[in-house]
Amino acid sequence: MDPRPIGMFDSGFGGLTVARALIDLLPDEDLVYVGDTGRYPYGPRPLDEVRRFSHEITAHLLAGHDVKMIIVACNTASAAALEELQERAPVPVIGVIEPGVRSLVSATRNGNVGVIGTVGTIGSGAYQHAVAAAEPSVQLSCAACPGFVEFVERGETDSDQVHVLAERLLAPLHDAEVDTLLLGCTHYPFLARTIGDVMGREVVLVDSADETAFRVRELLEGQLMARRGDERPGHHHFESSGDVEVFRSLGRRLLGPELDRVEAITWD
Repeated sequence: MDPRPIGMFDSGFGGLTVARALIDLLPDEDLVYVGDTGRYPYGPRPLDEVRRFSHEITAHLLAGHDVKMIIVACNTASAAALEELQERAPVPVIGVIEPGVRSLVSATRNGNVGVIGTVGTIGSGAYQHAVAAAEPSVQLSCAACPGFVEFVERGETDSDQVHVLAERLLAPLHDAEVDTLLLGCTHYPFLARTIGDVMGREVVLVDSADETAFRVRELLEGQLMARRGDERPGHHHFESSGDVEVFRSLGRRLLGPELDRVEAITWD
């Protein structure tokens, strides 16, 4: 066993969907979560800038917390930096794109699938390449959804305004008759009810959080790195580069009681 914590990061609160799945699936594991809320959202930023942020946070998790694995719990950061991080980091690094795509192509019934994400994620082509590699026969429709992240970050997940925005942004996917839709941003599961209402209940929504957690368990057990329960359950540590009280308040509402205390961090 390896008692070191698992490290993970996101631009803000979206990665808490992955953290929730990990805590539920792997309750013995220690977890360090960095929410880079001082610089969110990543979606509209140039990918080179997101890549630099990702390397900075990875270095912090390695040097400051001696993590045994890093989860890039952000689709934009996964698209921008995952391959570089996997090549350079001394520990396993996994993203959220490949696990989500695996579930997406296995769930479709008519071969028409969709992916929604930030402008940066969709523009990077990461999902287009991943879907083509996983199952070339499916028809993929993609849509960028600017504004979704900001609604989640403000805690407005079921307002009339976000519903109107969803109707406009998701219209091309509805017209494409997709039967399966991947929420290609870790913030978007918090809008699942609104997205489901707009797309219709016959459309399957795929959330990569659970698939990512299963992939983490597979890697930990395969490399004999899982922490086995001893006298205490897993410890969960949260850090934010923005307002820690806002992160604690909103994050606790989104994640649950495990998010109790938040430590402030700053970048050079």
